[in-house]
Amino acid sequence: MDSLTHHIQGEVPWFMLFADDIVLIDETRGGVKRLEVWRQALESKGFRLSRTKIEYLECNFSAEPREAYMNVKLESQFIPSKGSFNYRGSVIQGYREINEYVTNRIRVGWMKW
Repeated sequence: MDSLTHHIQGEVPWFMLFADDIVLIDETRGGVKRLEVWRQALESKGFRLSRTKIEYLECNFSAEPREAYMNVKLESQFIPSKGSFNYRGSVIQGYREINEYVTNRIRVGWMKW
């Protein structure tokens, strides 16, 4: 078993697996570049990843300076960046912002009224 999985062994990135969504989370951009290895491992077990729906969000919640913008690729396809994600009523934004989340909660409150 170790010889079959040696290429993905090591520190596992934090991830969440939903019914139809996978979220990979890493503190460094180098970890995100391992996305292709994870794609190959998942697809070898029967999972299928949609190439048209894949996107990423970079969150910088620390005051420390970060590297310059980095392209994220899956195989040879560049993955588009988003400023926020909306999943089941929650809005996640990068760079310490909450304005879309507050707007969404107000909209939900008015719809219930």
